[in-house]
Amino acid sequence: MTGVQLMQGIGHREAKGFWADAWGQVVRQPRAMLALAWISTVAFFAAFAPVLASGHPLIFTRTLADGSTITTYPLIENLKASDFLLVLAAVFGGLLFVLPLGRLGVSKGQKLGIVLAAMGQGAMVVFMGAAVRGYVEQRSVAPWVRDLEQQPSFILWASLALAAISGAVFVLVPVFRALWARMAMVVVVGLVAAGATGLTWKTPPAVFAYRSQVEAGSASATFTLVPWSPVQRATNLRLLDPGSDPLTPERTTFIEGELRAKYAAAEALASGVIAESRAVAESAASARGRTPQGVQRAGDEAALAELRGVRAAVRAEHLPALEASAMQKWPREGQPRFVMGTDAIGQDVISQMMYACRLSISIGLVSTGIAVAIGVTIGALMGYFGGWIDTLLFRVVEIFMAIPVLFLLIVAAAVLPRNTYVMMIIIGCVTWTGAARFTRAEFMRLRNQDFVQAAQAVGLPLRSILFKHMLPNGVTPVLVDASFAIAAAIQIEAVLSFLSLGPAEQPSWGRLLASATNEVGEFKWWLAIFPGFAIFLTALSYNLLGECLRDAIDPKLKKARV
Repeated sequence: MTGVQLMQGIGHREAKGFWADAWGQVVRQPRAMLALAWISTVAFFAAFAPVLASGHPLIFTRTLADGSTITTYPLIENLKASDFLLVLAAVFGGLLFVLPLGRLGVSKGQKLGIVLAAMGQGAMVVFMGAAVRGYVEQRSVAPWVRDLEQQPSFILWASLALAAISGAVFVLVPVFRALWARMAMVVVVGLVAAGATGLTWKTPPAVFAYRSQVEAGSASATFTLVPWSPVQRATNLRLLDPGSDPLTPERTTFIEGELRAKYAAAEALASGVIAESRAVAESAASARGRTPQGVQRAGDEAALAELRGVRAAVRAEHLPALEASAMQKWPREGQPRFVMGTDAIGQDVISQMMYACRLSISIGLVSTGIAVAIGVTIGALMGYFGGWIDTLLFRVVEIFMAIPVLFLLIVAAAVLPRNTYVMMIIIGCVTWTGAARFTRAEFMRLRNQDFVQAAQAVGLPLRSILFKHMLPNGVTPVLVDASFAIAAAIQIEAVLSFLSLGPAEQPSWGRLLASATNEVGEFKWWLAIFPGFAIFLTALSYNLLGECLRDAIDPKLKKARV
């Protein structure tokens, strides 16, 4: 292309912003696309696991004694408030990013801010609702609180009050410039979150008695894609191979019992023949003046080989007929399968794998968000002021750098409640040192720039100078470090769950991996392969994404591309 053509505008491309150009460089790399595909898969299962894997049927129709029928929807009735909100956030958030709202002045960054603010407000309502529900259900609660909780309108007013509190907080988030738009958004999100909290305030206990009623012919049920819940367990279903169905233990017990009886009868006949042959051999050896010990030893070995041969012959002769008989008594057709097998307590593995995606995503994102918020704030103060403030705060950074995170979490698991929130807070409050050091270095580089001095000259407040002008120009190394921190947080959670110190009664890849070797030392390959690969691929994906983002914003590589 000639210079004249360029002057005429031929081949001219519209200039991209910094982040748009960096993201365009990231998505051009195949490894980044593979990483994004896996992370998107994990996020999909994290959001839709309650409706994809559940032991509660979608539709359950029960026939009464008088012949009438009652139709219920157990899967929807047993969903939690967080399940409702995650599904809604995934559906409407996806639609928001797909819809072309650029003509209305809504950018992609603003769309992301809307989704994050809505999810934060919904999470705040759910968390406060769980706290209030736990408080009023205590035995030692005051009588007036218990009387208030018994009122029919208590759930409605409590949910609306929680929505109002969250709305008062999130209306200050500048997602929209216009105040009326922010108020409209917090009202809509608050009402949806309040509705989900009120409808699931008293969730019924998880009872999975549907299949027995269906097998008895008194009911019919339509199940979802994976008809097993992660907490649904049965002792007769423990350690089933991938592809097995619930009737596999009955078939196996029947075949083993029949074979054992046939083994006993055949071995009794074989033992008589062996005893007679041994007596003849011993008498012949005595007549020749030889010791019978060698004959007895050889006879024992021959007897053992003979009995093994008898077992093999019986198994080859009767096993096909016994398997056919077992299939007639307990047919395989129409039975649901355990696609990835079951664990040591009879729980389905694939449903636990799906639900564990939620724990990994939440641990990684929330703990890293806490760490970034703390690290950026402290690093900004160190880099902007310098001097004795920098020296003092950097000593604090060094103290936190010396704290062993894994050891601290192990100690906390012994003295604090073992739940997800405690783990998130501890990881986030200890691993912020990397973000602080990166932010400090960037702010030291930027504090003498012309735009910073101009902001100081016009009298802008400190928070505006730090977080509105300087932070957008120095946040790129922090974002790259955050992707590696997410992978590290996921690995820490997997290690704790592997040591049985993770969140109690919550599916986890690390806990599944720990059950690959049971109490008697027997190794089950499917309990090691599936969760092990999930941990490996998730950590690898975040690391690859961080490397690609680092390459995209590296000024030396950018000059080379130009």
